[in-house]
Amino acid sequence: MKFKVSERNELMKFLVENLTKQSKNNIKTLLSKEQILVNGKIERQFNLVLNPGDEVSINWNKNRNDQTPKGIKILFEDKDIVVIEKENGLLSISTEKKSNERTAYKLLMDYMKSKDKKERIFIVHRLDKDTSGVMIFAKSEKVKEQLQENWNDLVLEREYSVIVEGIVKEKVGQIKSYLKENKVFTTYSVKDDKNGGKLAITNYKVVKTKGKFTYLKAALETGRKNQIRVHMSDIGHPVVGDKKYGAQTNILKRLGLHAHTLKIKHPVTNEVMSFVSPTPKEFTRIIGE
Repeated sequence: MKFKVSERNELMKFLVENLTKQSKNNIKTLLSKEQILVNGKIERQFNLVLNPGDEVSINWNKNRNDQTPKGIKILFEDKDIVVIEKENGLLSISTEKKSNERTAYKLLMDYMKSKDKKERIFIVHRLDKDTSGVMIFAKSEKVKEQLQENWNDLVLEREYSVIVEGIVKEKVGQIKSYLKENKVFTTYSVKDDKNGGKLAITNYKVVKTKGKFTYLKAALETGRKNQIRVHMSDIGHPVVGDKKYGAQTNILKRLGLHAHTLKIKHPVTNEVMSFVSPTPKEFTRIIGE
């Protein structure tokens, strides 16, 4: 299936307008599975600007050339960075010196080395083991340092899909506290930065409610450990499946937290890039499309 572009438009908007029988989530899946081509080249960025005369085509057959190991999916790769989608239940990187532990880092490293033994990757940030979604890795120590040292300037948006217990009454809100970690590695909120508390700010917007649950989008102004989980618990609406922070239900059979969008300024080229991991099927079964 092919379409000709007649006017300047963003790829996602163009696809929604032309693939009228497909939901937005289905279209995002097509992008992540490398089934969308622009002028014959695979395209994964939903905010790519299309110009008149461009040709957009859809490959309805799933990409059978993807040899990445189960647990991760590569969303983007160039000479400086690799962006992946991590499944839930997979550690970002080993917490101990266990070189054979199955982690997103090891799976990606093994895959990269299978293509080129000289390839290396460097962890830039982490997702909780039970959180799925978008992660970025650097392909050199220099790029890793650029990303980490300029994280707040280079990361333009980090948005999470979240399902929490109860009905959140405030449709839009901000949660602000200082986070600390105790001796058993549980993070908790304190009122100020005394004794090591670190500022954490979470903005959220309710998308819909269904039954006894609320589906919302959470955007981070800071990236502290367990930040969304602690903040949702603080307002009396713990993330479903999050027994550690007070959840009473496990309707998804997993943590109701997914790193949905990562928008960055490329650390080398300065190009603004957006990456989306489609909302997990477990989520849509509960909250709908």
